[in-house]
Amino acid sequence: MRAPGPSGLRIKSPDLLVAESGADREGNGLKRSMGLFQLVCFGIGAIVGTGIFVGLSDTVAEAGPAVIVSFLLAAATCVFTAFSFGELGGAIPVSGSSYSYAYATLGERTAFLVGWCLLLEYGVSVSAVAVGWGQYLNELLGSLTGWELPAALSNPPGEGGIVNVPAVVVILLAALLLVRGIRESARATAAMAVLKLAILVLFCAIGFTAFRAGHLSPFAPQSIAGITSGASVAFFSYIGFDAITTAGEEVRNPRRNIPLAIMICIGVVTVLYCLVAVSAIGALSSDQVADQPAALSLIVNRVTHSTLGGGVIAFGAVVAIASVVLAVMYGQTRILMSMSRDGLVPRVFERISPRTSTPVANTWIVAAVFAVPAAVVPLDVVMNLTTIGTLAVMAAVNLSVLVLRRTRPDLPRRFRVPFFPLSPILGIAFCGYLMYGTGPATWLQFVAFLVAGALVYALYGRRHSRLGQVDGPGTVSAPAAENEEDGEDGERDRATGNDSEKDAEKQSENDAERDSEKGAEREREATVSAGAAGALREG
Repeated sequence: MRAPGPSGLRIKSPDLLVAESGADREGNGLKRSMGLFQLVCFGIGAIVGTGIFVGLSDTVAEAGPAVIVSFLLAAATCVFTAFSFGELGGAIPVSGSSYSYAYATLGERTAFLVGWCLLLEYGVSVSAVAVGWGQYLNELLGSLTGWELPAALSNPPGEGGIVNVPAVVVILLAALLLVRGIRESARATAAMAVLKLAILVLFCAIGFTAFRAGHLSPFAPQSIAGITSGASVAFFSYIGFDAITTAGEEVRNPRRNIPLAIMICIGVVTVLYCLVAVSAIGALSSDQVADQPAALSLIVNRVTHSTLGGGVIAFGAVVAIASVVLAVMYGQTRILMSMSRDGLVPRVFERISPRTSTPVANTWIVAAVFAVPAAVVPLDVVMNLTTIGTLAVMAAVNLSVLVLRRTRPDLPRRFRVPFFPLSPILGIAFCGYLMYGTGPATWLQFVAFLVAGALVYALYGRRHSRLGQVDGPGTVSAPAAENEEDGEDGERDRATGNDSEKDAEKQSENDAERDSEKGAEREREATVSAGAAGALREG
């Protein structure tokens, strides 16, 4: 079950990952209460948000009208990787997602670094998404009441503000809902997902009424370099679909529902993003859309010549971004919970409340830690770093599929990657291509981030690894441990058997005593009866 070896190269088998899932060391477990519809809504809730409502203008600034191609290129990367997530999510239905898949295939050190990058993807993206929430909240307040929050309290430093209060508020509200239970969180996410899809469809309908083909020319002003750079930015809009796999321990029939939900989400979101991009550029020129903080509301206001339509879009953005914060924070807490089970992060992250069946302390720690960058860090500072970290994780997932097919061909798989091994290889290639487009500065930040992660693993994770404690020097190996467990089971069975024999003997003795007592009683009764009969004859 466990593969001994040098620290960092230890492999944790899929069977052991599944066997240890679902509960903490005190026996408090998660509840399987999510169906396919809730899981799809959860995925859409994690994906559709800041990337399209706020990040569209940044993508347009890079690619111009060719933003449509940028979205398709980012979608192609996601589709190939989604195939890999679908196979692994069905084969290893645990909350660890990419981290657990890497642990089962690429070794403990790589798994830790994947988990480290997931902290960047989920945790930092929560901060980035929350920053965009304040922009649309001000847009909504302005259209409804004519009053807006002061810039000092609604923007981060560097963008005219001191602290982004709305970003902190939305993170704390999401944490409050998450600790109440997965059922409540799933219902809220489903309602918000349906609402924001309706808002985006409404935007497309309004945008196409003012469509002008001339706005699409010149189509690619920055040529292929602009399209590639735009795809790297657009990829941020797709971040979150892998969060579906973090629900592996709380969804019913996970081997079927996880792959299906991933495919549905990617299909729906890709079609919707392309329609939004076409309608936006068709309604206003790319120069007018580029670098606008609330571009969709601006477009609707211009088309309708009213602030009412923009207010509706702003309301949809407020809801959409709040749902992303909720879903992504959920994924973050489940990743940390899985890493804590393995001893790679402190135990506090794995503890589950017996009352709510949620990792309460974990959730509040995550909220507190990531509310700080949300309050003081501009969106564009963390967006590219989050993108490159996510692409690195997805490349690792594609590689994990290749390795697991070779090492565990017998593992049950409800869904298999089509066109294997071409699909995962193309997934790795697309991830590498988009990582290249993030630029040298982002690469330097990413390398520094990985070095920091390697140091944390060396100083804490390697020493506290539960798998390392089992397979390290002076301890039994996995087969020996299993044999020892079998021996213990045999001893328990023999002890149980001996106890049963003793109980049977004692029961037999008790039965014999009762029979003797009944026999003596019958003899006494016979003696009394005989005496009475004799007395009557004498009389």
